[in-house]
Amino acid sequence: MGDCRHALLDQQPGLSNADLARGTFVTRQSANVVLRGLKDAGLITRPTSAEHGRALPVHLTPAGRDRLHAARNAVYAIEKRMISKVPADRLTSLLADLDAMAEALDD
Repeated sequence: MGDCRHALLDQQPGLSNADLARGTFVTRQSANVVLRGLKDAGLITRPTSAEHGRALPVHLTPAGRDRLHAARNAVYAIEKRMISKVPADRLTSLLADLDAMAEALDD
C-alpha cells in the first residue's frame, strides 16, 4: 500500500491526504497513518500547516524517490517471472482482462 502512494506522489507531487486516500482506495484516517510512517522514515515531506485551505501537500524526498525506484524494480522483476509462465498467444487477452478489472474499481 505504501508503494502505491509513493507511485501516486511520483506522478502527481503535492497531493493531499484525501487525494492519496481516494487514489489508493483507503480511508483518510488509514492514509494518514501510513503518511505519518513515511514521514517518520524520511520518505516524504509534509508541511505542518496549509497555505490554502486545510490540505497539506505531500512530496517525496530523495530517499523516498530512491525507495520507490527500488520497489518498482522489484515489482517489474516479479511481473516478468509471472508472465513468463503465460503462453504468448494468451498474454494480450490476460492483460486486457486485468485492465478491465482494474477499471471496474474506478466505477
